[in-house]
Amino acid sequence: MNTVETLERIGNVASTYFVVWILVVSGAALVVPDSFTWISPYITPLLGVIMLGMGLTLRPVDFRRVAERPRDVAIGAVAQWVVMPLAALVLTIVLSLPPELAIGVILVGAAPGGTASNVMTYLGDGDVALSVSITTVTTLAAPVVMPAWVVTLAGEQLDVTFAQMFSSIVQVVLIPVIAGFALRLLLDRYAPRAAEAGVSIFPAVSVVAIVAIVAAVVGANVSNILTAGAIVVVAVVAHNTIGLAAGYGVGRAAGMSEERVRACTFEVALQNSGLAVALATAYFSPLAALPPALFSVWHNISGPALATYFSRQPRSETTDVAATPGDD
Repeated sequence: MNTVETLERIGNVASTYFVVWILVVSGAALVVPDSFTWISPYITPLLGVIMLGMGLTLRPVDFRRVAERPRDVAIGAVAQWVVMPLAALVLTIVLSLPPELAIGVILVGAAPGGTASNVMTYLGDGDVALSVSITTVTTLAAPVVMPAWVVTLAGEQLDVTFAQMFSSIVQVVLIPVIAGFALRLLLDRYAPRAAEAGVSIFPAVSVVAIVAIVAAVVGANVSNILTAGAIVVVAVVAHNTIGLAAGYGVGRAAGMSEERVRACTFEVALQNSGLAVALATAYFSPLAALPPALFSVWHNISGPALATYFSRQPRSETTDVAATPGDD
């Protein structure tokens, strides 16, 4: 077995048992929180590493796909930008969430798509190329769209400005993604084996980073989880379920093929919860970071479950699976 195959195997094992790692480490953080709270100052750099990995999975062909299928990309992106923020607002009102928890739910709703959606689309026999295209568009637009929604929906509760959030998202999302994309171009041209190795190992790196972020948030919120945990879980599960149902419904209503409907389903519902955690930690409080951290756990349970169901259903057309899925 060569080095690339070994790295791919490590990445596959890490991704396959992702939920297990999350649950085990989260349980440990509840029991011995001090063993994980030291990670909190590194949440933003860890997210930067994850986004660098996303950039490494991108190639010029991904951007050409956006131009080739603007209608479906636009439908998926707009559905996510509208459904998830408004669903977040409704849930905060219906569940009468305290201000800090409400901000956390709104941050999740306003976040761009996470690369977990690409993985779930792949596992569910969906259109991976469309999934990657929508994730790319929503991620690149995140510095404008995300703070605009957060300021609009939670403006009275905010001490942070649009400009501050814009600057943070550019630093922790846009710059690492662009850097990863540029690095991939250079490696593909001058060191293709190194590029292959990097893409193979980054799913495992992303898993480690996400698990560390969730553990840090859980460790910092032990008392909050014990007192407000149930209502947060209800909000998270309902939010994700609304996204899945809306994504599927929008795809069907738009007349998409079955595999594109599946891609739209995951794109709308699976958010970049790591970004929401980083912003909550940077500008609000550990309590505000709790909903996005739990969202990261839950959408990596609901996503694989739905992907398994989809994979057992017939498709109407052949899916383009040329893109390389990542992890969130």
